[in-house]
Amino acid sequence: MLLINAGSADADGGAAECTVEDWMAYDKEVKDAGIFVSGESLADLVTATTVRVAADGKRSVTDGPFAETREVLGGFYVIDVPDLDVALDWAARCPGALGTGNIVVRPIADFGD
Repeated sequence: MLLINAGSADADGGAAECTVEDWMAYDKEVKDAGIFVSGESLADLVTATTVRVAADGKRSVTDGPFAETREVLGGFYVIDVPDLDVALDWAARCPGALGTGNIVVRPIADFGD
């Protein structure tokens, strides 16, 4: 899974260091390569809600998160590639890796049948 962290956002809430066209081109490249499994862009952070459950089972719900960092999870791609090196190559091509953004690469857990 490629987790896309935006380092900064423009006035419209998009990644400040790349264009919609950059994302469309990358999306097409991933799909044309036959490695696309799934992916989504997440809505603006102001639409988020955080749920926490205390040890006593009491639930608290707050707007946000409103982290003290500007880094925000912007979306993800799930790709099917043979190994970490190939996944890292695809992560480096992602527009979200430009400038202050970054891509976190993590395998999907396999719990068997």
